[in-house]
Amino acid sequence: MFACLAGWLLTGCGSKKRASRANPAPTGQKSVSAPSGDLPEDTGDFVFFEIGSPEEYIRTFAEIAQREMRTYRIPASITLAQGLLESGFGMGELTRKTNNHFGIKCHTGWEGDYATHDDDARGECFRKYNHPMYSFRDHSIFLSSRSRYGSLFTLDPDDYRGWARGLKAAGYATDRRYPQKLIGLIERYNLQRYDAEVLGTMVRRKAPVTVSEGIYNTHRVQAGDTLYAISRRYGMSVDELMKINRLSSSALAIGQLLKVRADSNNK
Repeated sequence: MFACLAGWLLTGCGSKKRASRANPAPTGQKSVSAPSGDLPEDTGDFVFFEIGSPEEYIRTFAEIAQREMRTYRIPASITLAQGLLESGFGMGELTRKTNNHFGIKCHTGWEGDYATHDDDARGECFRKYNHPMYSFRDHSIFLSSRSRYGSLFTLDPDDYRGWARGLKAAGYATDRRYPQKLIGLIERYNLQRYDAEVLGTMVRRKAPVTVSEGIYNTHRVQAGDTLYAISRRYGMSVDELMKINRLSSSALAIGQLLKVRADSNNK
């Protein structure tokens, strides 16, 4: 998987579509806010993929949407539907000049590159990324790190209808028909199948969760966290932490949710 993503930075990971390169981002500006170490290093080149149809968009980005679902528990179907809608299947004016697939504005604290674009108002500030992968990762971080979206992460990870309604209720979009548009795209293109594929290898959980091993809460991975540090904090062994979260390696991503013991003395 990682080799495919690393190769995609240059070639499109098996895709025949054209990838165009532009000048690097201005010196001193980052193309994305602190991407986790599981993404390839940003080369500084602006890489844009020519997409010919919604179906091609789905084929191109389904794998990374599933990768984000495994790490952040955002349904791949929702990520793909939002990308299709917000980016005009990757070919909208804003996306062509920023690789911003989710219409995320700069907001306070954004230190990366940006571009202005007329949206709800003239000349609004939108985040700019050197590669679509960083837009998908920033979308995951954006949703998982803001308290107003917190209730969405208590939903079952295949509840795309609940996610669609919850995004609108939390203020992601001003369009009153936003949920219906997302649900329509998901069901038209059968995007829920990508959720089902992920759930074949993923534990469904809410916090707290009762499973055969005991009762667990969740821990959201922060910058600097390691499996060893988390295991010590919650009175667990690294092997136990890996087992109950079905981890195949010790690599962690910022914002990732892990099951941890609920009966520990951690405060």
